[in-house]
Amino acid sequence: MTIRSKKNRGFKRRLLLLVLLVLIWFSHKEIGKLWYPFKYQELIYHYAEVNHLDPLLVAAVIKTESNFNPRATSPKGARGLMQIMPDTANWISQQIGSGPLKSENLLYPETSISLGTWYLSDLFSEFKNDPVLVIAAYNAGRGNVTHWLNEQHWTGERKTIDQIPFMETRQYIRRVLWNQKVYHYLYGME
Repeated sequence: MTIRSKKNRGFKRRLLLLVLLVLIWFSHKEIGKLWYPFKYQELIYHYAEVNHLDPLLVAAVIKTESNFNPRATSPKGARGLMQIMPDTANWISQQIGSGPLKSENLLYPETSISLGTWYLSDLFSEFKNDPVLVIAAYNAGRGNVTHWLNEQHWTGERKTIDQIPFMETRQYIRRVLWNQKVYHYLYGME
């Protein structure tokens, strides 16, 4: 093999890499949307508006909770897109005047989104519109978060998330906040 053909091959590889990088740069949002889908947009936007929420926060919670799988069920029994526990769903249903709810209904996207967004809104009211506290309460329960704050286990600040006694909740908050940033980047300007 001659030196010229080796140089030619090296040049072709660099050119191919450059073309690939340019294609990725110009289509990175489309590629990102494959990893971060935004299914049920109409329902999410509707119920987010009804409950005065950022729809992209709702999408981030759904991405974190179920990865947009409406049939998701956790080992603890949480169900649906927003992974609501049946007891919590019944409580929410009674608060909004709908009466008892069958746990199978949580597998319907509209039911899960309507109840989950109402619950997030209720948490925002309780925790003075602090998204970090709301996300923590959505995962660990409002009682736990109130206890951590009252007993000074956690200051409630974003910068002190490592004080939270539950590792799962610390990771959950970080994932939701990251997913919210990604959703704002990919879908926020449309």
